[in-house]
Amino acid sequence: MNERYSRQTLFSPIGEAGQKKIRTKHVLLLGGGALGTGNAEALVRAGVGRLTVIDRDYVEWSNLQRQQLYSEQDAEDRIPKAVAAKQRLSEVNSDVKVDAYVMDATPSEMERLLDGVDLMIDATDNFDARMMMNDLSQKYQIPWIYGGCVSSYGISYTILPGETPCLNCLLDQVPRGGMTCDTAGIISPAVQMVVAHQTVEAMKILVEDWAAVSGKLVSFDLWQNQHTSINVSRMKNESCPSCGENPSYPFLEYSQQMKTAVLCGRDSVQIRPPANGEWSLEEVAGTLAKQEGEVEQNPYLVSFTTGKRRMVLFKDGRALIHGTQDETEAKTLYHRYFG
Repeated sequence: MNERYSRQTLFSPIGEAGQKKIRTKHVLLLGGGALGTGNAEALVRAGVGRLTVIDRDYVEWSNLQRQQLYSEQDAEDRIPKAVAAKQRLSEVNSDVKVDAYVMDATPSEMERLLDGVDLMIDATDNFDARMMMNDLSQKYQIPWIYGGCVSSYGISYTILPGETPCLNCLLDQVPRGGMTCDTAGIISPAVQMVVAHQTVEAMKILVEDWAAVSGKLVSFDLWQNQHTSINVSRMKNESCPSCGENPSYPFLEYSQQMKTAVLCGRDSVQIRPPANGEWSLEEVAGTLAKQEGEVEQNPYLVSFTTGKRRMVLFKDGRALIHGTQDETEAKTLYHRYFG
């Protein structure tokens, strides 16, 4: 066994047999922010065989306080998080195959990427994405690990299809609140604690130590010195539309219309066009250069600032409109400048 993992294999619940299993497994990570970077680095250092990272955003200065894979240069250059994460992870462990996707994951796109995936980890910032993951987990019988954090609070729960209640079963019991990192802030120890819970559960699943997997919903507030662990096994709902006797997977429904969404707590709106396709960033930048405003470009996106608004267009036609939470205004700006 590679000397790199010698201390890990000395841990008897893993051992050399478990390390060999880890090396054959494929983990899909949705989100490249604080939880995403923490989980990604831990799994890559642990020697997972393949890691798929999906993220729709790019690195900003406010990320650097807690999103451990990124550098000041990444923020300066506005590098997409998935791209920057792949670069750093490849430097950490070149034996791990890392796939990076700069996109806003939809059910159809996610389904294309699930072949051979052994585990999904939630590192998102919104319940729409989590409920989509929950339904995909149930439909394709792939375990997934829910996690979230804000302020000094964190929560985690491991879902095994066919055995544990799914997130939809627990929906009324899960603290959803209105706080976000952008409204209530966040301290990095809260991130690290959730990552610790998620990563250790991931390792149990990857080595197939099913008896060790926690069936409890864990939450904590580090600043208030609070920690709870709730047995939720009795909350499984046989009529649940996601995991019940006659599942309909309601969160996998998708309309081929333009989608807009106010990003979690941020003064920004994301616009996703109805059709997939690759845009020429050079052409877009050339067109915008004729407008009154500042144009910046890298290989992955074009940024255009005019007045108090900054618009960022990705290759797939998706855009982030910064400086507004008005979806109608955002769509108007999108059509005015991007067609």
